Amino acid sequence: MTSPDYRVSHLDALESESVFIFREVVATCARPVLLFSGGKDSIVMLHLAAKAFAPAPIPFPVLHVDTGHNFPEVLDFRDAYVSRLGVELLVASVEEGINSGLVTEPPDGVRNRIQTPVLLDAVEKYRFDALFGGARRDEEKARAKERVFSFRDEFGQWDPKNQRPELWSLYNGRTHPGESIRVFPLSNWTELDIWNYIAAQRVELPSIYFAHSREVVERDGMLYGVNEFIRLRDDETSETRTVRYRTVGDASCTAAVPSEAATIAEVIAEVAATRVTERGATRGDDRVSEAAMEDRKREGYF
Repeated sequence: MTSPDYRVSHLDALESESVFIFREVVATCARPVLLFSGGKDSIVMLHLAAKAFAPAPIPFPVLHVDTGHNFPEVLDFRDAYVSRLGVELLVASVEEGINSGLVTEPPDGVRNRIQTPVLLDAVEKYRFDALFGGARRDEEKARAKERVFSFRDEFGQWDPKNQRPELWSLYNGRTHPGESIRVFPLSNWTELDIWNYIAAQRVELPSIYFAHSREVVERDGMLYGVNEFIRLRDDETSETRTVRYRTVGDASCTAAVPSEAATIAEVIAEVAATRVTERGATRGDDRVSEAAMEDRKREGYF
C-alpha cells in the first residue's frame, strides 16, 4: 500500500499563492483594478484572476496606461483577449494628458516617465484603492524591495522604508481615503516560471514574443525595431535580423534580442540559459541611472 502524496508542484504552489492574493484583495478592497498592457506578465495575471473567481466573471476592470507608443501587435492582442474574457477595459491616455497640459512631451520622445501623472489621475478619477501589477522581484532591484501589498500615500508615492510586514502571508490592505495599494500577485515568480506556466496552461501570447524578422538598428548595445518612434540617425544604418521581444513596453525604448526561438519550448530553453533579466537586456528607460526604476516608483509608477 502506497502512502498518499500531498505535495504540489512548484507552479501549482505559485498559482495557489497568486489566486489567494487576488481573492484577499477583492475581499478587503472596495475598488480594485488590474493594470493590463497586453504583455506576458499581465496576460498571466489576468489568466490567474479568471481562475481565482471562476465560474463567476472577473469582478474588476482592467486599466491600460497607453503612452501612444505601443507595438500594434500587442494592442490588437490586448483588445481581443479582454473582449474574449468579457472584462471592462479602461484606457488612461498619455496623449490626452499631453493635450490637456497634465504632462509635457519629453525632448527625447520617450513617454515612460510621464505615465505616472496619467496613472495617478486615473486612480483619482475612478477612486481605485488597489491596483494589481505584474511586477516580479527577479526583474529589477527596486522591485525586489517591494512587498506583495505595496502601500502608496495620498499622493501615490512609495516609501521603501515604510512598508507593512507580511508575516505568514498575512496582508494588510486597509487604506484611508486617497491612499491606495499596489498589489503584485507575481512577486515570487521568475521569468522562467512565467514561461513554464504559459506552456502548462497553453496561454496565448502576442506573436512579438517569438522569433520573427524585423528591421532593427543597434543603439547602446541593444537592437531597436525601426518604426515611427525609432528613426534612423544620420550615422546609423538598419538591418533585418531574426529577433524576438522578451518584454513588451513602449516601442520607443524597448529593444529586441537576437533569437531563433519560435515556439514556447524553444523560448523556455533560451530563458533557462540566460543570465540577464528581461528588463536589463531590453529596456533603455532603465539605463538612465542606477536608481531609475526606484525613482519612478517613489513618484507613483507601478
